[in-house]
Amino acid sequence: MARKLVMLFATLIALLPLSAVRAADTTADPAAQQIQTFYASLLETMKHGPELGVQGRYKALAPAIDRVYGLPIMMQLIVGPSWSTMAEADRTVLLAAFRRMTVADYASNFDKFSGEQFEVDPTVQQRGGDKIVQTKLIPSGAKPVSLVYRMREQSGNWKVIDVYLAGYVSQAALKRSDFASTLASGGPIALAAKINSIADNALAGAKPGQ
Repeated sequence: MARKLVMLFATLIALLPLSAVRAADTTADPAAQQIQTFYASLLETMKHGPELGVQGRYKALAPAIDRVYGLPIMMQLIVGPSWSTMAEADRTVLLAAFRRMTVADYASNFDKFSGEQFEVDPTVQQRGGDKIVQTKLIPSGAKPVSLVYRMREQSGNWKVIDVYLAGYVSQAALKRSDFASTLASGGPIALAAKINSIADNALAGAKPGQ
């Protein structure tokens, strides 16, 4: 269970009603509503996790992650200044690999439901042009884990651009540190290969039938 709590994100079932995600009211901030909707999809997939298998969970979660995650901005934050001078083809390859890794992490780690619940704080903080949505993952019989989302508006929708585990550990910063040497020594193609390898390992690590 500990591994599930520290992997993402990212880094997040017999169908639970949407009320299982606390603070799901119609007056909630649109950024908080985005996270509420994502958690509902995640819980549903967890409930059916064993029967779906890892590939089924991947297919089920991919649209939900596309809706709520601002993957292009996240990749830009991870790569840093060199993103602006990178060839468009290299950006495309990196973004595809990063999306695959993000979905694979969720599909691999959130493989079944064991009584977990998510709480979303409807009080959203403004941080410049971004919004901060505070949530908790509450395992059955275990201590809650703080998951904080930094979100930015894109084309009228609020998208996740970073996730803070335990409330302060930035996933973008961790990945930037992890990927920096590969990017510096091998460029975008080498980094894309590394990211795809992480996705491969996540998907291969799932138990048979899961």
